[in-house]
Amino acid sequence: MGLYMNDRSASRPRQRVRYSFRNILTGSDLSRRRLAVMTAEAARTGPTVWLTACAHGDEVGGVVIIQEIFRQLKRKPLLCGEVRAFPLMNPLGFEVGSRHITMGGEDLNRSFPGNQHGSLAGRIAATIFQEILQTGPALVLDLHNDWRNSIPYTVIDPRRKSANREAYARTRRFARCTGLLLVEESSKSPESLVSHRTLTGSLLLRDIPALTLELGEAYVVNETNVAYGVQVIWNLLSELSMVATQEKPFEFEMHRDFRRRFLSYSDGTLSSTSGIIRFLVKPGDVIDADQPVAKIYNAFGKLLETVVSAQRAVVLGHSDSSVAFPGVPVVALGLL
Repeated sequence: MGLYMNDRSASRPRQRVRYSFRNILTGSDLSRRRLAVMTAEAARTGPTVWLTACAHGDEVGGVVIIQEIFRQLKRKPLLCGEVRAFPLMNPLGFEVGSRHITMGGEDLNRSFPGNQHGSLAGRIAATIFQEILQTGPALVLDLHNDWRNSIPYTVIDPRRKSANREAYARTRRFARCTGLLLVEESSKSPESLVSHRTLTGSLLLRDIPALTLELGEAYVVNETNVAYGVQVIWNLLSELSMVATQEKPFEFEMHRDFRRRFLSYSDGTLSSTSGIIRFLVKPGDVIDADQPVAKIYNAFGKLLETVVSAQRAVVLGHSDSSVAFPGVPVVALGLL
C-alpha cells in the first residue's frame, strides 16, 4: 500500500515519490504498528541512497531532516537514481521519548543485522536491514542526535579485518564530502566493541558504505541542525550526480587544522569526583594538551577538581548535566 505522486513538469525531470509502510507487530487490541518508508525515484537509473533516523526514540531531529529532504526533492527532483528512507525506525520509543524500545528496553542500534525470530528489537532491525540490503545501496546515512551542547560531525566506524577495504575506503571518501568535522571511532574504545551491532557497522561488514551523522541535541527539533543535515545530505547527493552540482558545497565553519582530517573520538575526559560542573570550554573550541576543560565544586563552592584534556583536540560537545560523578564523561573530544 502507498501514496504515489508523479512530477510530470516538462521543465523538470520526472520523479515518482511513494510513501508506504512495513508491519512490525500487531498489538493486543489488534492495532498495527508499522515503519514508515519514503521513496523518491527518478526516471533515469542511478545510485540508491538510504536515509535512516530515530533508531533512538528520543533523537527526533533526523526525522525532520528526512522530511525536509523530500520537500526539497519536490522542488529540485532527482536527476537519476533513488533516495529511500526509514524516517522513524523506533516509533515505540519515539512516542514516549525513550532512547530504547519500550517493550523490553532494548537498544535498536545495538540489534543489527537483526533476527526475524529473535527479540522485538532484533525483528525490527532485521526488517530494516534486509530491505536496505536488497536495494544494493551506494551509501547509507544514519542520522543521530548528540548532547544538547554539541557541534555537528560525521562518524565512521573503525575498520574491522572482516570488512571490505573498498567499502571502507568509499565511506571515508563520502565522509570528506559531508563538509562536517570528521571523527573516526577508535577501535580501542569500549563503544567500538558493539559497532558491529550498529546499523552502520553491520552494513560495512556487508561491503556497503555507511556513515553516521551526529546533528545536535536529542528530544527537540533544532532548526539550525536541521538545516545542517539537509545541506550535508545534498552535498552527498551532488557528489553522486543525483542532483545538480552545487556551485559552493556546504562546509561547516571549523578551525583549518581540523578540515578533512579524521579525528579520534574520545569521551575520556572523566570526572573523578562528585559535584557541580562548571564548563571552561564550549563546543567547537580547539584546546591544547593539559588545558582545563571544566572545574568541579562541592555544595559549599569548594573546588574539588580541575578536569584537563590529555592532548590537543576539538571539543565536540559537553555533558547535558551539571552534575559530576566519578568516572562519568564531562566533555567529548575529537583528538588529533
